[in-house]
Amino acid sequence: MVSDGSDAHESSRPLLHDLAERLNGLITVLYPDERKRPGYARLAQMVRETTGGTISATYLWELVTGRKRNVTLEQLAVLAEFFGVPLEYFMNDEVSRRVNAQLALAVALRDTKVRSLALRAEGLSAASLDALLTIVNEARRVENLDQVGAEDPAGERPDQPHARKS
Repeated sequence: MVSDGSDAHESSRPLLHDLAERLNGLITVLYPDERKRPGYARLAQMVRETTGGTISATYLWELVTGRKRNVTLEQLAVLAEFFGVPLEYFMNDEVSRRVNAQLALAVALRDTKVRSLALRAEGLSAASLDALLTIVNEARRVENLDQVGAEDPAGERPDQPHARKS
């Protein structure tokens, strides 16, 4: 099949569209403060030092910005190792969703008050946990914040009553 570069051909290869977005997300999770985020030369150096793999600063920038989308499996493996995600994160939407949910939890737990709230909720009854979820969801609504993802990393929907697993 000959490619004419059309959107139909491009859309059949979602990796090409999602790679830049996924790389940007991983960089943002590692370095949430843009002012402290290392440049691509430093990131490429860190990738080399951490993994032993090689990737140039220019090529990394091109991947992150979506200007280049041709990446080898070996390069993806190096990036996966550096960011601490499974290789499948870059190729499988379900794995990507699961990892992103875990990363969102890790990011939320960076906040001391969020971590304290979560730790203090441990051991509460299902009814008390449901009441706390209702309060938090209402506070998010009042403050015009988006609702947290459809499912948490444990696979429970935050907008549904908490059920103890038997």
